[in-house]
Amino acid sequence: MSSQGLFQTQSLKQVIGPQMQQSLQILQAPALELQQIVQQELAVNPVLEVENSEVSLEQTAPEDPDADISSLSRLDEEWREYYAQQRSSVGPRTSEDDEKHRFMMDSITAETTLQEHLLSQLNLADSGDEKLREMAEFIIGNIDDDGLLHTSLDELSLRHGLPMDDLAKAKALVQSFEPAGVGAENLRECLMLQLERQGRKSSLAHRIVDHHLEDLAHKRYTLLAKKLAAPPDQISRAVEVIASLDPRPAQGFAQMRNHYVTPDIRVERSNGSYTPIMNERDLPHLRISNAYKDLLAQPETGNEARSYIREKIRGAKFLIRSIAQRQQTIQRIATEIIAHQHDFFEKGPSMLKPLNMATVAEAVGVHETTVSRAIAGKFIATPHGVFELKYFFTSGVRTEGGDDVSNTAVKNAIGEIIKTEPPHKPLSDEQLVKHLNDRGIKVARRTVAKYREAMGVLPSHLRKSA
Repeated sequence: MSSQGLFQTQSLKQVIGPQMQQSLQILQAPALELQQIVQQELAVNPVLEVENSEVSLEQTAPEDPDADISSLSRLDEEWREYYAQQRSSVGPRTSEDDEKHRFMMDSITAETTLQEHLLSQLNLADSGDEKLREMAEFIIGNIDDDGLLHTSLDELSLRHGLPMDDLAKAKALVQSFEPAGVGAENLRECLMLQLERQGRKSSLAHRIVDHHLEDLAHKRYTLLAKKLAAPPDQISRAVEVIASLDPRPAQGFAQMRNHYVTPDIRVERSNGSYTPIMNERDLPHLRISNAYKDLLAQPETGNEARSYIREKIRGAKFLIRSIAQRQQTIQRIATEIIAHQHDFFEKGPSMLKPLNMATVAEAVGVHETTVSRAIAGKFIATPHGVFELKYFFTSGVRTEGGDDVSNTAVKNAIGEIIKTEPPHKPLSDEQLVKHLNDRGIKVARRTVAKYREAMGVLPSHLRKSA
């Protein structure tokens, strides 16, 4: 590790101690994970116990309702000072830096699917060759959840009447993307791609995968040594290298699938206004055991026992305060989201407006990193269904009438238009632009193409039904 890297690591440890790390973990934990954290603490801290009667958030909160928010603000200030010091060593911040920072903050909690990840790299690699781009989109559309091309190029060419040379070029382009091994037609090709990315094209491991994969699968190491005229120790090292490769290179990416979630917040409507209510039904209400308080007060309790009890009580108080702080922070953020997205709660997703984390952070009085942690993995039950809190943070475009429309609303509009298109004559991106213009939404063709790709929708010539 370089001296600069070591300094940064030490500085980070000074900025955040163990208790603050726990506080941030609690803030970031979704409802189910928070329940697990509480159960773990109950198991290791004997002074903690569950309150039988229901206790409201207000009862567990400090007398000053802004006390816990201010502690987050102090942490944010420490982070800002730390990063300001780091930043000063590499020169002044540019407008490009600010734009990259804003993009990072507004997308920090988003789960990216494999298809979205590959399409974003395709956008960056755009060479202006529209034909190559269309073929690459087609290849990406045929890659499975593991990152493999489940249908051979020969079959794709025959089935869809596409030139083999064009498909091969597109496949090579996609295989240059991350993760290494993506777009391979089989295990052999997948492992070879990863070895080549590591600069091992001429290695013994590459030769084994290329020509002797069956021997490797059956652990015929002695036979491999004989066939390759290599010492057993070299074969052993090559096998270790191969074992470190990933036969399913894309398994770490989020896939679009349904799963059950527990909302952290529900929204209630009363007299035309919406109020966020924290879900505390499954969260045990904690208190400090009176028995241990009494034990601490008894003169005969030894110094070692006193020290142990005091330490556990401090830990318990910090945990209880951190949970109350989490609930208050998320509730305040939800309140600001409702205020900014009132039309969504009234009329649904088509009325979603652009919103960034900096706006909400300023209103709540915390740094945007706190907002990003607080909304990570959290869900809110609304009159229109259950949504991730990150759903409400999106950039947008301006309509003909001067109103702002979120990217999500534009994507929904594109989806609605495509659903009603003639199956035998799908709409081109240019035609989608015209339909959006008719709705008062002015966007460029390139923007429509980007949104369509992000939605996982193929180009018009590949959507055409037989």
